[in-house]
Amino acid sequence: MSDKSNELKTPHNKKRKAPPKSNGELNYKNQVKQMFSSWFKEHNRVGYVMTKQDIVKNIITKLTSKQENSLEIAIKELNKDGYIEVREDGLTLILTQKGVNDFKKMSF
Repeated sequence: MSDKSNELKTPHNKKRKAPPKSNGELNYKNQVKQMFSSWFKEHNRVGYVMTKQDIVKNIITKLTSKQENSLEIAIKELNKDGYIEVREDGLTLILTQKGVNDFKKMSF
């Protein structure tokens, strides 16, 4: 066996994985999702639009710096899970039927 084959198997050549998300990061994301949920509970009709101005006034101005880092992820997850639709501008959100049904009883 050559020395080169042994070199490739050393721990220094293994790909490093990203560390798992901490509970803090997960918690910040869920706090942001809860903010959206609370706003939509007050505006609980299918097709109700949350505009950029609504997001700034009701969400962004209330975020801590750590929650700000989770804003985009929270929006993407709410969209992926079918609670909201996101318009092309990325900051206009529309409440779906699933959102109407589930935000009433949801807690993140």
